[in-house]
Amino acid sequence: MTAEISLSEQQFRTQAIDYDQLAAHGYVIVPQYLAAPYCLQLYQYAQQLSSNCWQQAGIGRADQYTTNTAVRQDKIRWLQREFELENAYLTMMDNLRLEVNRELFMGLFDYECHLAHYPPGAFYRKHLDAFKGRSNRILTSVFYLNPDWQDADGGQLIIYGKRGEVLETVLPEAGKLVLFLSDVFVHEVLAGQRDRYSITGWYRHNNSINGVIDPTR
Repeated sequence: MTAEISLSEQQFRTQAIDYDQLAAHGYVIVPQYLAAPYCLQLYQYAQQLSSNCWQQAGIGRADQYTTNTAVRQDKIRWLQREFELENAYLTMMDNLRLEVNRELFMGLFDYECHLAHYPPGAFYRKHLDAFKGRSNRILTSVFYLNPDWQDADGGQLIIYGKRGEVLETVLPEAGKLVLFLSDVFVHEVLAGQRDRYSITGWYRHNNSINGVIDPTR
């Protein structure tokens, strides 16, 4: 499947980001960030990928990397520039990186992301995407692909506050974009009743050493 029209074009974004909300609270939820036809392209693309295109998601980095299905049960596919629709999404999100830097002066350097497939019953327990002083992941993005998702389907993203209180319960509806500070918000993905597809990514600072981006510490 190929992208008929570049997802990087501004006119395909149907709702602007509230940067005042992001600056004040550290997260923002944009219900209809991308128009439905382009969400559908991404959803259908994810669905038609063969099983060998996915890998079991893990936790940790480098020699601490391990798969632990008691914590995390999704399968992932890192997006790559050589595939047209994946490249279109990466280009769109790189344009967003430039926009965030203009609006909030965050100094975001690059972006990486993966498709995530949660089969029925799969979950991801409470976790942080980054720890202060140990990673250059600054801003997390989650973009949802499933059309016609209902509350009864489950699979919600729960975002917690500093005292463990629930700040947001996010239904994974197609076109919805969530941005939050990677080292601030503990979050989890609840088990769903259907196959659930999303794209999770991270904007990063340039903490490279000897040409290695985000080296292990």
